[in-house]
Amino acid sequence: MIKYIVHYGAMRLLGVFSHTDHTVFRYGSRVLVKTPRGQEIGIVRCEATPEIVAKLDGDFTESRIIRQMTAADEIEYQKLRQREHKELERCKRIIQEMGIVMELVRVEHIFGNERIIIYYTAEGRVDFRELVKVLTVEFHIRIEMRQINIRDGMKLLPNFSECGREVCCGCYLREAPVVSIKMAKLQKVTLDPAKISGHCGRLKCCLRYEYDCYIEEQKTDTL
Repeated sequence: MIKYIVHYGAMRLLGVFSHTDHTVFRYGSRVLVKTPRGQEIGIVRCEATPEIVAKLDGDFTESRIIRQMTAADEIEYQKLRQREHKELERCKRIIQEMGIVMELVRVEHIFGNERIIIYYTAEGRVDFRELVKVLTVEFHIRIEMRQINIRDGMKLLPNFSECGREVCCGCYLREAPVVSIKMAKLQKVTLDPAKISGHCGRLKCCLRYEYDCYIEEQKTDTL
């Protein structure tokens, strides 16, 4: 039984998924997987060798691949994404009518129709118990509220950076790295906040990428 690393969901969660037959899935294969949230669409990243699994932080799903996605699945998935946009607008209207102070980021409708996950940002905690009751009646489906921070919100929005590529947190970063103004100073990057801040308003994650190289170079220069 071959196991694979698969990412799934709007937040690009990672999991180790096995398959019962001898089908070989290649990098980028779109598959239907079973997760604790229900049936979802996943993308195969690589084979889950012991070495690769050991590098994961331990907070990952272990489940199974149901099958390769079919053309019918793709059509259904596109219809679902269109529904998400309508559901988001309906949620915004209801929240406004109820006077709840929160900023909706995205609605994720699980492929197997098990639940809707609503991602939002807010200052402090929000009592959304009554909201969940109203939304459950509105959509006739289980509602899950998920409060996220500003950086996580960037994962859910289509944004591109000055380099012309999709923002790192939106395509491969699972967790935002620790970034400080010290890193910008060492790399002699302009300290203009408008140039060193990302779409989230925080320091750009890419300031961390070459920082270790600059530290090593600095050590060499002092020898």
